[in-house]
Amino acid sequence: MDAASLDSLIKTLKERFAKNMRRHTGIDWAPIQAKLKANPKKIQALQEMELTGGEPDVIAHDDKTGEFIFCDCSPESPAGRRSLCYDRKALDSRKENKPGGNAVEMAASIGIEILTEQQYRELQALGEFDRKTSSWVQTPAKIRDLGGAVFCDRRYDNVFVYHNGAESYYAARGFRGRIKV
Repeated sequence: MDAASLDSLIKTLKERFAKNMRRHTGIDWAPIQAKLKANPKKIQALQEMELTGGEPDVIAHDDKTGEFIFCDCSPESPAGRRSLCYDRKALDSRKENKPGGNAVEMAASIGIEILTEQQYRELQALGEFDRKTSSWVQTPAKIRDLGGAVFCDRRYDNVFVYHNGAESYYAARGFRGRIKV
């Protein structure tokens, strides 16, 4: 990433951080910026999160590791990460009308982790997300082994957890990710 792109991304992240202090009370920007500048691989992942519509923001600080946790905070599931089935096995199982990819591999290529159900619920405690869309979450092996996958959304002021065939995909379903810096 060139210096101008890095500066632009850091400016965007700093502005989002300042605008949404309720997501990270008690956390200062200066140490975050220092960590970002020291981690080019992580900053590239944040750039990909931004480019795919995730609007990453700091949601926590890990006291044990000293890392800051960035998560997709876009109001709806990131637009550049929708219409995906769950994983490679699901994509390969489709005989026709295959989606352009799958959530698990896209998350890995960006360098982020798909949220767990618990992490998704924690994010929802910071705001209202996925009121019109839904997001795949990490699926327990027992469910995945049976052909299913799990997704969540927010409706009627509640977080709901659902299941679908892992090979399914919808224009309004994507995935949210997070990364520690």
